[in-house]
Amino acid sequence: MDSNEDGTRALDTFLKHRDALVAYAAPLVGDRGRAEDVVQEAWLRFSAAAGKDRGDAKPIIEPAAYLYRIVRNLAIDLARRLSAEAPHPSSEAVLNDVPADTADPERKAVDRDQLRALAAALDELPARTRHAFDLHRFEEKTYAEIGQILGISQARAHGLVQAAVAHCMRRLAQNNRN
Repeated sequence: MDSNEDGTRALDTFLKHRDALVAYAAPLVGDRGRAEDVVQEAWLRFSAAAGKDRGDAKPIIEPAAYLYRIVRNLAIDLARRLSAEAPHPSSEAVLNDVPADTADPERKAVDRDQLRALAAALDELPARTRHAFDLHRFEEKTYAEIGQILGISQARAHGLVQAAVAHCMRRLAQNNRN
């Protein structure tokens, strides 16, 4: 087989896989234009390896796989280079993009109304139900611990906390409708 035949076979392999190679490289490098450049560079390297001046080089057994490997390596190299060259924002710029911790005046007013309604709902609870709720929500006690503190079963402690939550949710829903 002569070198001209090797070159033709290499070109046929490249043309057959070209579109798939571009699609393969595009996600690695970020866009189709860069992927086209990578595939073109891969062709130059592939044709040189498969071409006339090979000397005593071994023949390429799986030309399509070899071509994909070249594209992958070039794409990864380009992605690394682009990442290293990309401007990194200063810490001040990053902090400026963080949303403010404070709410706008309208949000504050709504939140204040919700808190008042919640406080009123909690005040309406029976003492033991309120105590169970406080232990669970504010002191982070388990239902078993609440049961021991109040001298009731774990299931009853759970029931009291759930009753308190349900009552508060009903009152907040009523507040939102008004």
